[in-house]
Amino acid sequence: MNSFITPQNIYHGENSIEQLRTIVQDLNVTHAFLLTDPMLKELEVIQPIEHILEDEGIRYDLSTNVVPEPPLAVGNEVVQEIREKKPDLVIGVGGGSALDLSKASAVLADHEGTVEDYLNLTGTKQLQSPGIPTVLIPTTAGTGAEITDIAVFSLEDTKDVITHKYLLANYAIVDPQLTYTLPPKVTAASGVDALTHAIEAFTSVNATPLTDTLAFDAMKRIVNNLRSAVWNPKAYHARKEMSLGSLIAGLSFYNAGVAGVHGLAYPLGGLFKIPHGEANAVLLPYVYHRIWPSCLDKMYELGEIFSISYEGKDKRQVALEVVQALHELVKDVGLPTSILEYKITLNDIDQLTTNGMKQTRLLTRSPMPFDEKSIREVYQHAFAGWESK
Repeated sequence: MNSFITPQNIYHGENSIEQLRTIVQDLNVTHAFLLTDPMLKELEVIQPIEHILEDEGIRYDLSTNVVPEPPLAVGNEVVQEIREKKPDLVIGVGGGSALDLSKASAVLADHEGTVEDYLNLTGTKQLQSPGIPTVLIPTTAGTGAEITDIAVFSLEDTKDVITHKYLLANYAIVDPQLTYTLPPKVTAASGVDALTHAIEAFTSVNATPLTDTLAFDAMKRIVNNLRSAVWNPKAYHARKEMSLGSLIAGLSFYNAGVAGVHGLAYPLGGLFKIPHGEANAVLLPYVYHRIWPSCLDKMYELGEIFSISYEGKDKRQVALEVVQALHELVKDVGLPTSILEYKITLNDIDQLTTNGMKQTRLLTRSPMPFDEKSIREVYQHAFAGWESK
Protein backbone atom coordinates (compact mmCIF):
# COMPACT_ATOMS: atom_id res chain seq x y z
CA MET A 1 0.00 0.00 0.00
CA ASN A 2 1.19 3.52 -0.82
CA SER A 3 0.06 6.79 0.69
CA PHE A 4 0.13 10.32 -0.73
CA ILE A 5 0.00 13.45 1.42
CA THR A 6 -0.47 17.10 0.47
CA PRO A 7 -1.33 20.38 2.18
CA GLN A 8 -5.04 20.80 2.80
CA ASN A 9 -5.53 23.37 0.01
CA ILE A 10 -3.34 24.37 -2.94
CA TYR A 11 -4.05 27.30 -5.25
CA HIS A 12 -1.79 27.91 -8.24
CA GLY A 13 -1.64 30.00 -11.40
CA GLU A 14 -1.60 33.69 -12.21
CA ASN A 15 -3.63 35.83 -9.80
CA SER A 16 -4.08 32.92 -7.39
CA ILE A 17 -2.87 35.32 -4.70
CA GLU A 18 -6.42 36.72 -4.74
CA GLN A 19 -7.54 33.52 -3.01
CA LEU A 20 -6.07 35.00 0.15
CA ARG A 21 -9.26 37.06 0.42
CA THR A 22 -11.40 33.95 0.59
CA ILE A 23 -9.05 32.31 3.05
CA VAL A 24 -9.13 35.11 5.61
CA GLN A 25 -12.90 35.30 5.27
CA ASP A 26 -13.39 31.55 5.69
CA LEU A 27 -11.13 31.51 8.76
CA ASN A 28 -12.69 34.67 10.25
CA VAL A 29 -9.21 36.14 10.62
CA THR A 30 -8.90 39.39 12.54
CA HIS A 31 -5.15 39.44 13.22
CA ALA A 32 -2.43 38.05 10.95
CA PHE A 33 1.32 37.69 11.29
CA LEU A 34 3.14 38.25 7.98
CA LEU A 35 6.72 36.93 7.78
CA THR A 36 8.86 37.74 4.77
CA ASP A 37 12.39 38.41 3.58
CA PRO A 38 13.54 42.04 4.06
CA MET A 39 14.49 42.29 0.38
CA LEU A 40 10.94 41.35 -0.69
CA LYS A 41 9.60 44.18 1.44
CA GLU A 42 12.11 46.58 -0.08
CA LEU A 43 11.20 45.46 -3.61
CA GLU A 44 7.48 45.77 -2.77
CA VAL A 45 6.84 42.16 -3.77
CA ILE A 46 4.58 41.74 -0.75
CA GLN A 47 2.45 44.79 -1.54
CA PRO A 48 -0.38 42.78 -3.14
CA ILE A 49 -0.62 40.71 0.04
CA GLU A 50 -0.65 43.77 2.27
CA HIS A 51 -3.34 45.36 0.10
CA ILE A 52 -5.55 42.28 0.43
CA LEU A 53 -5.20 42.26 4.20
CA GLU A 54 -5.96 45.96 4.38
CA ASP A 55 -8.94 45.66 2.04
CA GLU A 56 -10.34 42.89 4.23
CA GLY A 57 -9.83 44.92 7.40
CA ILE A 58 -7.26 42.51 8.82
CA ARG A 59 -4.84 43.88 11.40
CA TYR A 60 -1.40 42.44 10.76
CA ASP A 61 2.11 42.48 12.14
CA LEU A 62 4.92 42.44 9.60
CA SER A 63 8.22 40.76 10.43
CA THR A 64 11.27 40.64 8.18
CA ASN A 65 13.28 38.48 10.56
CA VAL A 66 14.34 36.10 7.81
CA VAL A 67 17.89 35.19 6.80
CA PRO A 68 19.13 32.59 4.31
CA GLU A 69 19.74 29.15 5.82
CA PRO A 70 18.24 30.29 9.15
CA PRO A 71 20.13 29.38 12.32
CA LEU A 72 18.40 28.23 15.49
CA ALA A 73 18.66 31.70 17.05
CA VAL A 74 16.56 33.26 14.29
CA GLY A 75 14.03 30.46 14.54
CA ASN A 76 13.63 31.07 18.24
CA GLU A 77 13.27 34.81 17.70
CA VAL A 78 10.42 34.32 15.25
CA VAL A 79 8.71 31.83 17.58
CA GLN A 80 8.88 34.41 20.35
CA GLU A 81 7.52 37.14 18.08
CA ILE A 82 4.47 35.02 17.26
CA ARG A 83 3.96 34.06 20.90
CA GLU A 84 3.90 37.74 21.84
CA LYS A 85 1.67 38.91 18.96
CA LYS A 86 -0.85 36.05 19.33
CA PRO A 87 -2.15 36.15 15.71
CA ASP A 88 -4.86 33.82 14.43
CA LEU A 89 -3.11 33.32 11.05
CA VAL A 90 0.55 33.12 10.01
CA ILE A 91 1.36 34.07 6.41
CA GLY A 92 4.82 33.16 5.14
CA VAL A 93 6.02 34.83 1.94
CA GLY A 94 9.36 34.23 0.23
CA GLY A 95 11.86 31.49 -0.49
CA GLY A 96 12.46 28.33 1.46
CA SER A 97 13.89 30.08 4.51
CA ALA A 98 10.85 32.31 5.01
CA LEU A 99 8.44 29.43 4.51
CA ASP A 100 10.34 27.08 6.80
CA LEU A 101 10.48 29.69 9.55
CA SER A 102 6.76 30.40 9.12
CA LYS A 103 5.51 26.84 9.36
CA ALA A 104 7.80 25.84 12.21
CA SER A 105 7.10 29.00 14.23
CA ALA A 106 3.34 28.77 13.75
CA VAL A 107 3.42 25.34 15.38
CA LEU A 108 6.08 25.96 18.03
CA ALA A 109 4.40 29.16 19.21
CA ASP A 110 1.76 26.86 20.68
CA HIS A 111 4.35 24.68 22.45
CA GLU A 112 6.86 25.01 25.25
CA GLY A 113 10.57 25.12 24.63
CA THR A 114 12.81 26.11 21.76
CA VAL A 115 13.42 25.06 18.17
CA GLU A 116 16.30 22.81 19.19
CA ASP A 117 13.99 20.84 21.48
CA TYR A 118 12.14 19.52 18.42
CA LEU A 119 15.00 18.84 15.97
CA ASN A 120 15.02 15.51 14.15
CA LEU A 121 18.49 14.33 15.18
CA THR A 122 18.85 15.72 18.71
CA GLY A 123 15.48 17.01 19.93
CA THR A 124 13.85 15.55 23.03
CA LYS A 125 10.30 16.93 22.74
CA GLN A 126 7.39 15.89 20.52
CA LEU A 127 4.86 18.18 18.85
CA GLN A 128 1.42 17.82 20.39
CA SER A 129 -0.87 20.19 18.44
CA PRO A 130 -1.08 21.83 14.98
CA GLY A 131 -0.63 25.38 16.27
CA ILE A 132 -1.73 28.45 14.32
CA PRO A 133 -3.15 28.08 10.77
CA THR A 134 -0.70 28.92 7.99
CA VAL A 135 -0.73 30.26 4.45
CA LEU A 136 2.55 29.71 2.61
CA ILE A 137 3.26 31.77 -0.51
CA PRO A 138 6.52 31.07 -2.39
CA THR A 139 8.26 33.80 -4.38
CA THR A 140 10.81 31.44 -5.93
CA ALA A 141 10.27 28.46 -8.20
CA GLY A 142 12.34 25.86 -6.51
CA THR A 143 12.19 25.02 -2.83
CA GLY A 144 8.82 23.28 -2.65
CA ALA A 145 8.71 24.38 1.00
CA GLU A 146 5.05 25.36 0.67
CA ILE A 147 4.21 21.67 0.12
CA THR A 148 6.26 19.90 2.77
CA ASP A 149 6.17 19.38 6.52
CA ILE A 150 9.91 20.00 6.80
CA ALA A 151 11.65 23.07 8.26
CA VAL A 152 15.44 23.20 7.87
CA PHE A 153 17.75 24.96 10.32
CA SER A 154 21.49 25.59 10.18
CA LEU A 155 23.61 24.32 13.03
CA GLU A 156 27.25 25.16 13.65
CA ASP A 157 28.62 22.87 10.94
CA THR A 158 25.63 21.08 9.41
CA LYS A 159 21.84 21.24 9.25
CA ASP A 160 18.92 19.56 10.96
CA VAL A 161 15.17 19.66 10.50
CA ILE A 162 11.86 19.66 12.25
CA THR A 163 9.49 17.40 10.39
CA HIS A 164 5.92 16.57 11.40
CA LYS A 165 2.51 16.54 9.75
CA TYR A 166 1.55 19.57 11.85
CA LEU A 167 3.97 21.67 9.76
CA LEU A 168 1.91 21.10 6.61
CA ALA A 169 0.36 24.36 5.42
CA ASN A 170 -3.37 24.85 5.71
CA TYR A 171 -3.13 26.73 2.42
CA ALA A 172 -0.41 26.99 -0.23
CA ILE A 173 -0.69 29.73 -2.86
CA VAL A 174 1.69 29.41 -5.83
CA ASP A 175 1.32 32.50 -8.01
CA PRO A 176 4.01 32.67 -10.72
CA GLN A 177 3.67 36.45 -10.94
CA LEU A 178 5.54 36.68 -7.66
CA THR A 179 8.59 35.10 -9.36
CA TYR A 180 8.74 37.40 -12.37
CA THR A 181 11.32 39.77 -10.87
CA LEU A 182 13.71 37.12 -9.54
CA PRO A 183 17.34 37.81 -10.52
CA PRO A 184 19.04 35.24 -12.78
CA LYS A 185 21.20 33.62 -10.09
CA VAL A 186 18.24 33.03 -7.77
CA THR A 187 16.20 31.73 -10.70
CA ALA A 188 19.01 29.33 -11.60
CA ALA A 189 19.67 28.05 -8.08
CA SER A 190 16.01 27.60 -7.18
CA GLY A 191 15.31 25.98 -10.55
CA VAL A 192 18.07 23.40 -10.16
CA ASP A 193 16.84 22.84 -6.61
CA ALA A 194 13.42 21.96 -8.02
CA LEU A 195 15.00 19.67 -10.61
CA THR A 196 16.94 17.96 -7.84
CA HIS A 197 13.70 17.41 -5.91
CA ALA A 198 12.14 15.78 -8.95
CA ILE A 199 15.04 13.53 -9.98
CA GLU A 200 15.74 12.40 -6.42
CA ALA A 201 12.07 11.60 -5.92
CA PHE A 202 12.07 9.69 -9.23
CA THR A 203 15.04 7.54 -8.21
CA SER A 204 14.14 7.26 -4.51
CA VAL A 205 13.67 3.81 -3.00
CA ASN A 206 10.30 5.13 -1.78
CA ALA A 207 9.09 6.16 -5.24
CA THR A 208 5.59 5.06 -6.31
CA PRO A 209 3.79 5.20 -9.66
CA LEU A 210 2.07 8.42 -8.52
CA THR A 211 5.27 10.16 -7.39
CA ASP A 212 7.02 8.99 -10.57
CA THR A 213 4.30 10.52 -12.75
CA LEU A 214 4.58 13.84 -10.94
CA ALA A 215 8.38 13.83 -10.91
CA PHE A 216 8.60 13.07 -14.63
CA ASP A 217 6.19 15.89 -15.49
CA ALA A 218 8.09 18.29 -13.22
CA MET A 219 11.41 17.43 -14.83
CA LYS A 220 10.02 18.02 -18.31
CA ARG A 221 8.78 21.48 -17.38
CA ILE A 222 11.98 22.45 -15.59
CA VAL A 223 14.47 21.14 -18.14
CA ASN A 224 12.53 22.70 -21.03
CA ASN A 225 12.23 26.12 -19.40
CA LEU A 226 15.03 26.75 -16.90
CA ARG A 227 17.55 28.12 -19.37
CA SER A 228 15.01 30.56 -20.84
CA ALA A 229 13.88 31.68 -17.39
CA VAL A 230 17.49 32.42 -16.42
CA TRP A 231 18.66 33.95 -19.68
CA ASN A 232 15.60 36.06 -20.57
CA PRO A 233 14.01 38.17 -17.80
CA LYS A 234 10.85 38.61 -19.87
CA ALA A 235 10.33 34.90 -20.55
CA TYR A 236 7.15 34.87 -18.48
CA HIS A 237 5.82 31.64 -19.98
CA ALA A 238 9.04 29.91 -18.92
CA ARG A 239 8.63 31.30 -15.41
CA LYS A 240 5.03 30.06 -15.27
CA GLU A 241 6.23 26.59 -16.25
CA MET A 242 9.02 26.74 -13.67
CA SER A 243 6.55 27.74 -10.97
CA LEU A 244 4.26 24.84 -11.79
CA GLY A 245 7.18 22.47 -12.21
CA SER A 246 8.48 23.39 -8.77
CA LEU A 247 5.06 22.81 -7.22
CA ILE A 248 4.69 19.40 -8.89
CA ALA A 249 8.25 18.43 -7.91
CA GLY A 250 7.41 19.39 -4.33
CA LEU A 251 4.37 17.12 -4.30
CA SER A 252 6.52 14.28 -5.57
CA PHE A 253 9.54 14.64 -3.31
CA TYR A 254 7.47 15.26 -0.21
CA ASN A 255 6.01 11.78 -0.65
CA ALA A 256 8.95 9.88 -2.16
CA GLY A 257 11.73 11.76 -0.41
CA VAL A 258 15.05 13.21 -1.52
CA ALA A 259 18.33 11.42 -0.96
CA GLY A 260 22.06 11.68 -1.63
CA VAL A 261 22.26 15.10 -3.26
CA HIS A 262 20.40 16.77 -0.41
CA GLY A 263 22.16 14.68 2.22
CA LEU A 264 25.61 15.73 1.02
CA ALA A 265 24.51 19.32 0.33
CA TYR A 266 23.53 19.91 3.96
CA PRO A 267 27.16 19.93 5.19
CA LEU A 268 28.08 22.41 2.44
CA GLY A 269 25.42 24.76 3.77
CA GLY A 270 26.28 24.13 7.40
CA LEU A 271 30.05 24.46 7.14
CA PHE A 272 30.39 27.01 4.34
CA LYS A 273 26.99 28.75 4.29
CA ILE A 274 26.49 27.88 0.63
CA PRO A 275 22.84 28.60 -0.30
CA HIS A 276 20.78 25.43 -0.41
CA GLY A 277 19.93 25.57 -4.12
CA GLU A 278 23.56 26.14 -5.08
CA ALA A 279 24.75 23.33 -2.80
CA ASN A 280 22.35 20.95 -4.51
CA ALA A 281 23.33 22.18 -7.96
CA VAL A 282 27.07 21.80 -7.49
CA LEU A 283 26.67 18.20 -6.25
CA LEU A 284 23.84 17.03 -8.52
CA PRO A 285 25.89 15.62 -11.43
CA TYR A 286 28.57 14.17 -9.15
CA VAL A 287 26.11 12.23 -7.03
CA TYR A 288 24.39 10.80 -10.11
CA HIS A 289 27.73 10.01 -11.71
CA ARG A 290 28.25 7.82 -8.66
CA ILE A 291 24.83 6.18 -8.30
CA TRP A 292 23.49 5.78 -11.87
CA PRO A 293 24.15 2.01 -12.04
CA SER A 294 21.80 1.48 -9.09
CA CYS A 295 18.88 3.20 -10.87
CA LEU A 296 19.75 2.33 -14.45
CA ASP A 297 16.19 1.84 -15.73
CA LYS A 298 15.07 5.19 -14.30
CA MET A 299 18.11 6.99 -15.74
CA TYR A 300 17.38 5.43 -19.12
CA GLU A 301 13.85 6.84 -18.99
CA LEU A 302 15.26 10.32 -18.36
CA GLY A 303 16.89 10.30 -21.77
CA GLU A 304 13.54 11.45 -23.17
CA ILE A 305 13.51 14.53 -20.95
CA PHE A 306 16.99 15.60 -22.04
CA SER A 307 16.26 14.89 -25.74
CA ILE A 308 18.90 12.18 -25.89
CA SER A 309 18.74 9.84 -28.86
CA TYR A 310 18.23 6.19 -27.95
CA GLU A 311 19.23 4.85 -31.35
CA GLY A 312 22.03 2.32 -31.22
CA LYS A 313 22.69 2.88 -27.50
CA ASP A 314 22.34 0.61 -24.50
CA LYS A 315 20.97 1.74 -21.16
CA ARG A 316 24.43 2.45 -19.78
CA GLN A 317 25.27 4.86 -22.59
CA VAL A 318 22.00 6.75 -22.21
CA ALA A 319 22.37 6.97 -18.43
CA LEU A 320 25.84 8.45 -18.75
CA GLU A 321 24.55 11.01 -21.26
CA VAL A 322 21.84 11.99 -18.78
CA VAL A 323 24.50 12.55 -16.12
CA GLN A 324 26.48 14.67 -18.59
CA ALA A 325 23.31 16.64 -19.38
CA LEU A 326 22.84 17.42 -15.68
CA HIS A 327 26.34 18.89 -15.59
CA GLU A 328 25.73 20.93 -18.74
CA LEU A 329 22.47 22.36 -17.39
CA VAL A 330 24.10 23.51 -14.16
CA LYS A 331 26.93 25.07 -16.18
CA ASP A 332 24.60 26.71 -18.70
CA VAL A 333 22.62 28.56 -16.02
CA GLY A 334 25.80 30.00 -14.54
CA LEU A 335 26.12 28.05 -11.31
CA PRO A 336 29.42 26.71 -9.93
CA THR A 337 30.33 23.23 -11.09
CA SER A 338 33.03 22.53 -8.49
CA ILE A 339 33.09 23.03 -4.73
CA LEU A 340 36.57 24.50 -5.25
CA GLU A 341 34.77 27.63 -6.47
CA TYR A 342 33.48 28.09 -2.90
CA LYS A 343 37.04 28.22 -1.47
CA ILE A 344 36.73 24.69 -0.12
CA THR A 345 40.06 22.90 0.28
CA LEU A 346 41.08 19.25 0.25
CA ASN A 347 41.56 19.48 4.00
CA ASP A 348 37.83 20.22 4.38
CA ILE A 349 36.74 16.96 2.79
CA ASP A 350 37.26 14.95 6.00
CA GLN A 351 34.81 17.14 7.90
CA LEU A 352 32.35 17.20 4.99
CA THR A 353 32.46 13.41 4.89
CA THR A 354 31.92 13.11 8.64
CA ASN A 355 28.95 15.46 8.53
CA GLY A 356 27.54 13.84 5.42
CA MET A 357 27.46 10.44 7.13
CA LYS A 358 25.13 11.88 9.77
CA GLN A 359 22.38 12.54 7.21
CA THR A 360 20.91 9.07 7.53
CA ARG A 361 17.30 10.29 7.17
CA LEU A 362 18.10 11.31 3.59
CA LEU A 363 20.77 8.83 2.58
CA THR A 364 18.63 5.79 3.33
CA ARG A 365 16.38 6.77 0.41
CA SER A 366 19.20 6.54 -2.11
CA PRO A 367 19.03 3.64 -4.58
CA MET A 368 22.74 3.14 -3.89
CA PRO A 369 23.79 2.91 -0.24
CA PHE A 370 26.27 5.57 0.84
CA ASP A 371 29.16 4.70 3.13
CA GLU A 372 32.15 6.76 4.22
CA LYS A 373 34.17 5.80 1.14
CA SER A 374 31.48 6.71 -1.40
CA ILE A 375 30.63 9.99 0.35
CA ARG A 376 34.29 10.99 0.37
CA GLU A 377 34.63 10.12 -3.32
CA VAL A 378 31.66 12.32 -4.26
CA TYR A 379 33.20 15.30 -2.44
CA GLN A 380 36.63 14.60 -3.94
CA HIS A 381 35.17 14.45 -7.45
CA ALA A 382 33.20 17.66 -6.85
CA PHE A 383 36.43 19.29 -5.67
CA ALA A 384 38.53 18.12 -8.63
CA GLY A 385 35.90 19.20 -11.17
CA TRP A 386 33.91 17.54 -13.92
CA GLU A 387 36.76 16.95 -16.34
CA SER A 388 38.52 14.80 -13.74
CA LYS A 389 35.95 12.01 -13.99
